Amino acid sequence: MKSKKLLKAITVVFFSVISGVLSSLFAITGTEIMIKADNRPDGNDKKMEMKMILENRRGKQRIRSMMILTKDYGKDTKSVYFFKEPADVKGTGFLVWGYDDPGKDDDRWLYLPALKKSKRISGSSKNDYFMGSDLTYDDMGNRSVDEDIHSLVKEENLDGTDCWVVESVPKDKDYMYSKIISWIRKDSDLGVKREFYDKHGKLLKTMILSDIRPHQGYWTYFKMEVNNSREKHKTILIIENMNYDNNLKDSLFRVSTLERGQIR
Repeated sequence: MKSKKLLKAITVVFFSVISGVLSSLFAITGTEIMIKADNRPDGNDKKMEMKMILENRRGKQRIRSMMILTKDYGKDTKSVYFFKEPADVKGTGFLVWGYDDPGKDDDRWLYLPALKKSKRISGSSKNDYFMGSDLTYDDMGNRSVDEDIHSLVKEENLDGTDCWVVESVPKDKDYMYSKIISWIRKDSDLGVKREFYDKHGKLLKTMILSDIRPHQGYWTYFKMEVNNSREKHKTILIIENMNYDNNLKDSLFRVSTLERGQIR
């Protein structure tokens, strides 16, 4: 009887050790998760029509519509935004060339029809908010995985979907966020929630992606909501039309196209 109990105890310990070793061998790191998210298939280019809703602390809303074009150039990305409505922002455009190289700043230009010329967004202005939204110019760029130190904090079920939760701390101590915490879905490698913390470690804003489903062969979100805890302000982006792999022309991503105020 004693020998059977001893054998059972040894067996339990053996399988516990083996399980621990296997878990160590196949564990995924925070960096690997963020690389998976960065390399997630999302087409060679995208064309989308989007509604932007800006809501202040009193619940008053301003609604804008825009067209967005995005194209990949290897690991770099170029995007152009054109506002279509209402009249006070119609023709306003924003162009960003996002670079994967952590040592190279993104190039950004803003075109305002009233001035009839493009303004280059300098490094000192990259932390300004874009067109009254809760997204900064830098948020809309192409942040490299190598710019942060990533740590897997935990695994969590979010709205019925298993996610990795990764903490990303910028290597640049002067960066506007002290850390960003991301929820990455395991089934699609899509980041569905992010918390942005200010220099003092306080929660500044939360971004949540929803209405997620396969579309034209790619996992796609159709709604983004950004809640700014400090300003008590909210930005809601709703994708009304999305098309992947359009074979967009390179000429669309030039300053000269931006200054036309529309896509021809």
